[in-house]
Formats: sequence, C-alpha cells, structure tokens
Amino acid sequence: MVWPFKSKFRKQIARIEITGAIASATRKRVLEALKTVEEKKFPALLLRIDSPGGTVGDSQEIYSALKRLREKIKIVASFGNISASGGVYIGMGAGHIVANPGTITGSIGVILRGNNLERLLAKIGVSFKVIKSGPYKDILAFDRELTEPEQDILQELIDISYQQFVQTIADARSLGVETVKSFADGRIFTGQQALELGVVDRLGTEEDARRWTAELVGLDPEKTPCYTLEERKPLLSRVLPGSRQITSGVGSGIDWLEFEMSTSGLPLWLYRP
Repeated sequence: MVWPFKSKFRKQIARIEITGAIASATRKRVLEALKTVEEKKFPALLLRIDSPGGTVGDSQEIYSALKRLREKIKIVASFGNISASGGVYIGMGAGHIVANPGTITGSIGVILRGNNLERLLAKIGVSFKVIKSGPYKDILAFDRELTEPEQDILQELIDISYQQFVQTIADARSLGVETVKSFADGRIFTGQQALELGVVDRLGTEEDARRWTAELVGLDPEKTPCYTLEERKPLLSRVLPGSRQITSGVGSGIDWLEFEMSTSGLPLWLYRP
C-alpha cells in the first residue's frame, strides 16, 4: 500500500470496520490497523462495528488495544445493523458510541456449547476408549453426558467471563455493576433502548458518527474525510470485482460452519438466533 505524506493524516479521520464473527483473523487484522493508526498519527478513529460478537479472548484483545489507543487519540464507535455481545464489548474501548435507533445490540453474556452424540453413536455401534491423565481432561467430550462436577467447573468458567464483561461495561459507561446486570441477561435490545440504558451516547448514522469524530478533534465536519484501513483483498477479488458477489452466499455459510466447528467447547460472547 502506498501511503500519503504523514502530515496529511493529521487532517483525516482513520476508519476501521469490524464485520462478521470476531475470531483470530479479525483480531490480527484490527490490531495491525490500530498500530497503523498510531504510527501515522491520525488524530481520531471512527470504528464501525457490524458484528454479532465472537470469541472471548479475541474480543478482549481488541478492546484492550482500543483502550490503550484512546489515551492518545479520540475514538468513536458506530454501531451498524448489529453490534451485539462481543461487538458491544469491543465498543466499550471507544470513548464515544453512536447507534442507529434500530440497531440490534445487547446480548450481553456468555455461551458455551458442546455436542452430545452418545445415543446416536450407540445406535450405529460406535464407542470410544479414552485414556486420560485426570477426570476432567475430556470435559465436553461429544460421546457422553457431562457429569455434575464438570457442569460446575464450566459454569464457574462462564460466570467469571460474564463478570469480566459486566465490569467492563460498568467501568466504560460509568454505570453500577448491579445496573448493568439488570439488562445483561442475554436479551437483545434496540439502539434506542441502549441509549436509555446508558450503553450508547447518541443515536445516529455512521455519517453522524463521522461528523462527531471530526468535531471532537477540531476538524471541519463538512470537509474532513475518512481514511479506511482495509485488509488486502485476494487477487481474484481485485481482478474480478464481481467474484465476491458470486460467492458471498456460499462463502458466508462456509465461514459460519468453520467458526462453529473451530469454537466448539469455547466460551463465546456471541449472539446468533
């Protein structure tokens, strides 16, 4: 990528977009983009979030990077069609948050899913012999039911992750922990409701968020452009612009299947009805 002169960046707003399920690839791309924002000395960042959430650790790392960067520049988050669960968590790393009135947000909580195929395997005559170093080494194994002690272990893990989520929102939004818990029960709500709850600061479009970002750093909201930091597209997408549209439906399904399989047994900050 060819960069303009550094002085030009000080009169532009950086823009980073987070879309789809948050996983390791998202984390790597966003962290690299945030590093570029800091190195090129942009005065402000517009963070566009359109995500149902994702993995806990990846969301936390992006949030932490945003929080560090916020000490140096202004950051405004713009919630798009959906910014739920881990998307909300990441948004807490911004100093200011704008949502559309109809944005789907909330879903504050943690979910962990496993598959129990014990009865199906028994019907087809398949069984497994397991040699393990401890009673919990194969916790969430798909060929048997969870034991009661295992359920207790996993519930404690979920509870701790939930407490981290609630505390982060309470700190970021200057709300009491019990106040956050009153709506952090997994429910989804609109951007309008999020404003009333204190989760976001304003209602508006991404353009409204861009204008506010410019105003926060003393730039002209009418003339200040956004410089979007994007990941480099595959060669096929650059040579044949229509190729992305042709495969978008199939690709989306494959991406979700891959995400579901790779995160099986992991605690997630994810909303997916």
